[in-house]
Amino acid sequence: MTPKVHRFLEEQNPPTPCLVVDVDEVEARYAALQAALPVAKIYYAVKANPAAPILERLVSLGACFDAASWEEIRLCLSAGASPEQISFGNTVKKVSAIASAWDAGIRLFAFDSREELEKLAEHAPGSKVYCRLLVDNYGAEWPLSRKFGTTVESAEELLADAEALGLVPFGASFHVGSQQTSSSAYETAIERVAGLVHRLRDRGVDLRMINLGGGFPIRYRDDVPEIDHFGGAISGALVRHFGNAIPEILIEPGRFIVGAAGMVSTEVVLVSRRGRQDGPRWVYLDIGRFGGLAETEGESIRYPVSARGALSPLMDQVFLAGPTCDGADIMYEKSYYELPRDLKSGDRVEIAGTGAYVSTYCSTSFNGFEPLEEYYI
Repeated sequence: MTPKVHRFLEEQNPPTPCLVVDVDEVEARYAALQAALPVAKIYYAVKANPAAPILERLVSLGACFDAASWEEIRLCLSAGASPEQISFGNTVKKVSAIASAWDAGIRLFAFDSREELEKLAEHAPGSKVYCRLLVDNYGAEWPLSRKFGTTVESAEELLADAEALGLVPFGASFHVGSQQTSSSAYETAIERVAGLVHRLRDRGVDLRMINLGGGFPIRYRDDVPEIDHFGGAISGALVRHFGNAIPEILIEPGRFIVGAAGMVSTEVVLVSRRGRQDGPRWVYLDIGRFGGLAETEGESIRYPVSARGALSPLMDQVFLAGPTCDGADIMYEKSYYELPRDLKSGDRVEIAGTGAYVSTYCSTSFNGFEPLEEYYI
């Protein structure tokens, strides 16, 4: 928790559940990533948190944006971004979304199939396109490899055909998985893309850009490598495979930029063993998987959880669940969590590292529970 967030919670004591984000911390994380990877142009992944104060701050810093929908593009434009600063990075787009983006001046689009490439040729003629590759997500706590990406062989043929369709074969991309803790995942993927770039060059197709995606991790409960470690590994791999002819490099960080800047404040609804003296001690909060903590599915993302206030130093192991009537609304049963033994209904609990994805996952009022309030300070 940053000092600003701590002070805000102490002074304002806002109703729960709520998310508080320190926008200055967003700027600090952006600067740290710039310093670690100066060769790369940063395209913030808007889906991580599309709040206007975040987008406006990043626009003021000269950031670019990776948008997943026409609606996200519209948010970026409203925040002051120019069309040249926006990439339509979703490989699955409605025709109406492609047309709206093209009409708004967007000229950089992702794809990973012939069908999507043909849609772009028809509805975004003359645009620069890049093909997303399927790569290994080993080492990622939130893998993304099943739904997106194509083989290197397929990408080669699609990019070779793009010019004949009236498009500009601009580059290739990959994503090594969100919360990726292994720098070797980037190194392996870069080697794969380099082979593709060199083979296409032999065929007369000059790819000018490589998009390394996102995935840079933040610390939740366990230590992760610092961003400088990833910067060094990526820079070394680029030099090994491209020498002095490194293409334009893009990265799409989301979690790294905003994750550590946010804190969720939540109220304890119930603490009970439910009549089982030797059973687990359950703590039910007024936020759960359906209220924004969707990344606790499979206990993949393990947020730091702590009680607020003057409570007993004696701790008990607890299971953590949300307030809804859905049996799947359980955050943690297997991961080891402890909270004060005298924790009770009405006490406050704080969940750190929640600046990314929490606000966007809480968009529905499941069971009638309103989405959490958001404060950007």
